[in-house]
Amino acid sequence: MLRRVTSDNELAEGILRDYRTAPISEKEMAMLDYAVQLTVDAVKITPKDHEKLRSFGYDDTAMLQITLIASWFNYINRVADSLGIGRQDE
Repeated sequence: MLRRVTSDNELAEGILRDYRTAPISEKEMAMLDYAVQLTVDAVKITPKDHEKLRSFGYDDTAMLQITLIASWFNYINRVADSLGIGRQDE
């Protein structure tokens, strides 16, 4: 999916390998850091995290969109995992 969205195989591979070393902007890095924190432990997100996103030009609407999209992917992946969708049983 990353290859289709970015039309850049090298970028997609870099993000998949480790987004922190991928050739992306600081703004994109801040967004992905936020999405990872949301995935790992959302209750640790504070107003400081939102201010960091604002400092890169994300407004409230953009932060809401990032939060909703990341949360939806987290949700749907957990549903699929729990039902064994896409899993190769041995």
